[in-house]
Amino acid sequence: MNAESKRRDSPLSDAVYGGTLDCVHCGLCLTSCPTYRVTGRETSSPRGRIYLMRGVAEGRIELGSLVASEARLCLGCRACETACPAGVEYGALLEATREALASQSVDWGWMQRLERWLLREVVPRPRRLRLALTGLAVVQRFGLDRLAKLVLPPRLRQIAAQAPRIPPRARRTRLPSRIAAQGEMRGRVAFFEGCVMPEIFGDVNRATVELLSRQGFEVWVPQDQVCCGALQAHAGDAEFASQLCERNAGVFGELGVDAVITNSAGCGATLREAPRRIGAGAERLGSLARDVTEFLADVGMRGPLQRVEKRVCYDDPCHLVHGQGVADAPRRLLEAIPGLELVPHADPTSCCGAAGTYNLTQPAMSQQVLDRKIDALLKAVPETVATGNPGCLMQLATGFRQRGEEIHVVHPVELLLQACTGSAERD
Repeated sequence: MNAESKRRDSPLSDAVYGGTLDCVHCGLCLTSCPTYRVTGRETSSPRGRIYLMRGVAEGRIELGSLVASEARLCLGCRACETACPAGVEYGALLEATREALASQSVDWGWMQRLERWLLREVVPRPRRLRLALTGLAVVQRFGLDRLAKLVLPPRLRQIAAQAPRIPPRARRTRLPSRIAAQGEMRGRVAFFEGCVMPEIFGDVNRATVELLSRQGFEVWVPQDQVCCGALQAHAGDAEFASQLCERNAGVFGELGVDAVITNSAGCGATLREAPRRIGAGAERLGSLARDVTEFLADVGMRGPLQRVEKRVCYDDPCHLVHGQGVADAPRRLLEAIPGLELVPHADPTSCCGAAGTYNLTQPAMSQQVLDRKIDALLKAVPETVATGNPGCLMQLATGFRQRGEEIHVVHPVELLLQACTGSAERD
């Protein structure tokens, strides 16, 4: 069989093959890769994984356990894309490889089956997700989670340890469909709520729309929006992710707004990349999607701002800095708050190890990546750490709790709203 025939028979598409050819094997991505920094293995680097993908596409390497283990070990943080001088779209290559692995059920164990079921049948369905998290809240309220950790087998014990604290029901209410602008109106925006944010970080969503309102923007919150599909795409379920993307493109594309605002880095990157996922029908959504910090930095904050006496480290969410290319905007906003001391740390743009469901599916590697991040943050001696993604908020809070450190982890909008209102820090 010649090389052309092998490529035709490959489970990876011609697009993946063409994408792997963009890699010039320079190795500049190596030191930015969290798994390579831990293992030192070439196969656990972006360059090594691209070599495996190309080998599969050319029919030289089997789509088997080696490719599966390395594709799943990757955090998908896309730091390699920022480092790459050739513009390799590694995130898209990784998703396509995981899709091929899923379609052929390569090394498809109970964890992969459970993950797909949860990401299809629970996470994107608000009523089911609320019911599941309400059950978890009851378990936590009566301390049954501590008992469960003692009796569960090791793998499930690790998963249980990562469970977030569920807020009281009163803080898990959905937003109204319209929030009026305060003062002189500057524009109209739509807000993307997300699926996890309303249930675990409802306070952050409310702070976001209140901040936008105080800054003179009327905020529309479409009630028929759905999950963005980021977690599903990262897990290799491209078909379901595309279905969700199509629905959101229809919902938001018809609105006469200046921007579609997100406060979750993963959601924002997914909405911006909607045209790549489903084509021209999502071009308007992709062009309108803006992270809240990027949007406010561009339009300018309307003052005056009150003093917020805090020593703060800002930590970049991967899908904001690498997926959306937004790094300066959050820092400019925080630096403008009187009294707030923004202190740098040594490792701001590396992954914290959350990576969607990664801390559940790859707990050992996730912990090693988290430890490096917490070490860097602690050396800066912050009182508060700010970051703009739900997974990062939970992961960093877990890391500080493991070390016995009482350091608050907040979203930047919470500090900005505090500066706008002069109110005390929210619990």
